[in-house]
Amino acid sequence: MGNSAMSVRQGRFLKRIPWVLLISVVLLSGCAARTHYVGGPRTPSRKLLLLPEGRKGKSFEPYVVNGETYYPLPEAQGFRETGIASWYGKKFHGRRTASGEIFDMYRKSAAHKILPLGTHVLVTNLRNGKKIVVRINDRGPFVKGRVIDLSYAAAKAIGLVGPGTAPVRVVALGKEVGKLRTGHGVRPVVRVEDLTRGSFAVQVGAFRDRENALRVADRLTVLFDDVEVSEFRDNDGKILYRVRVFRSGQVRRAREIEKRLEDMGFEEAFVVRL
Repeated sequence: MGNSAMSVRQGRFLKRIPWVLLISVVLLSGCAARTHYVGGPRTPSRKLLLLPEGRKGKSFEPYVVNGETYYPLPEAQGFRETGIASWYGKKFHGRRTASGEIFDMYRKSAAHKILPLGTHVLVTNLRNGKKIVVRINDRGPFVKGRVIDLSYAAAKAIGLVGPGTAPVRVVALGKEVGKLRTGHGVRPVVRVEDLTRGSFAVQVGAFRDRENALRVADRLTVLFDDVEVSEFRDNDGKILYRVRVFRSGQVRRAREIEKRLEDMGFEEAFVVRL
């Protein structure tokens, strides 16, 4: 890939696939694969965008921290990951977050490097099984090996404050669709989607440059019968080229393909619900 390639997910996810392996697969498969190019830039429907109204603008633009460039996702549908969670509190209490809000350590929120600001995620502490739903309103953590930073209140709710860190699973849920008034004040109502039902594909990446997307797709046609490159616009109106493979009605099969792609070097591949 050339220097013009700009993955919307974190860079450097595409590793070289040995052509010997690809040729072997062709000889074994004995069938022709096909690449579908879905033309015409289109704006994704609101149900695919997990960014609340009023948080558009720079939320999807690449940014640099400590010399590392990060590419925020234009959507979070189907996103999930496991890794180490940490928490932050007094040092940042009262400071402005990446979303423009003032950080309150006593409210349940979180920071993530690439999920759209405003995304609600389910965080499960894999040590004790405790779970909590939080909204992403900041960027971080910028410590190697860590996937999410929880506010003090969120960390306390799942038993993270004492140890400081813990292995967690992070699953994107949905977007804020309204407010609910309760005896404890007004809180957001989140539409939680069942991510195990529907039609699924595996997204390999999204690129600013069309030719780079097509080159990746051409490599994948050796391994998959159904490879699709489609155009869409992010919230800033910029055209991106999305590469997806393997449509299925079974999320289990899609997860298997995701794992297969990761083993091949596409480490940032992830399942999306169509």
